[in-house]
Formats: sequence, C-alpha cells, structure tokens
Amino acid sequence: MSRQEPFVIQREVKPLDFLAAGETASDFKETLKSLGISPDICRKASIVTYEAEMNAVIHGGGGVIALELAGDKITIVARDEGPGIENVSLAMQEGYTTAPDSIRELGFGAGMGLPNIKKYSDELEIETELGKGTILRAVILLDYSREEVKSPCPTA
Repeated sequence: MSRQEPFVIQREVKPLDFLAAGETASDFKETLKSLGISPDICRKASIVTYEAEMNAVIHGGGGVIALELAGDKITIVARDEGPGIENVSLAMQEGYTTAPDSIRELGFGAGMGLPNIKKYSDELEIETELGKGTILRAVILLDYSREEVKSPCPTA
C-alpha cells in the first residue's frame, strides 16, 4: 500500500454503553501510532473521535465512526440515526448541552463535545436532520514538512 492509497477503519458505537465508550478513540489512536503518525496528530484524532463517540453514545442512539487516512489528511466521520441537532450554532457553543440530568450526573454531557471537535480539527462539517440523524465529518491535516508521518504505512 502506498501513501496515496487510503487506509480506512470503522467501528460501531452502541447507545448509552458507557463501559465501551472511548474504545473507538483508543483504537484509532493506537492504529495511527502504529502507522507512524506523530503523537500530536494522534492526540488530535483521538480527541475528535472520543467527542464524536460520546455524542453518538449519549445523543445519537449509537452509530458508526470511521477513520480514513489518505494523502495529506485524516478524515473522521461519525454517523448516527438519532434525533438530529436542533440548533447547530447553539450546539457549537461551549457549555451548551441537551444531555439529560441522568447523563450529567455520570459526569458526561458537559457541552464540550462539538466545540472540542472544532478546536482539534482543521475542517468540520455537520449534516443533521431532525428525526433522521447526524453526519459529522472532521478533517485533520498532516503536515509532511514537519515529518508528522515518520514511517510509511504497512504494505498489508
């Protein structure tokens, strides 16, 4: 596999499964590290994935999260068939949350998910439709001039 061929992994996220929440982010981070991606980029991808994963767990009724490494970027796509986001502008504000008290009492749903995804992404798109779900697409750019990719992708 050459650098130009995309590398894709995908994981299912179950609704309200707080025991497994974070496993996708950890899996993606370890995979990127094994591909030689720099620790800074792995950290960004892990934060973006974790926040998207928690949104799927808490709000989206579960979903699917995929990571694609292709060319000079990492793209993380989270899809769910949940209720959708009623007001994306409000949801992007730090501290705004629609998480119920029962979730906040667990220490989740503080309203930092989408703001953190935006902060750690170079590009962010959110497609949402009430009653049908949400597709979040976050891009993290690799800067080859800073040698963020230290070794080539495996050839398997």
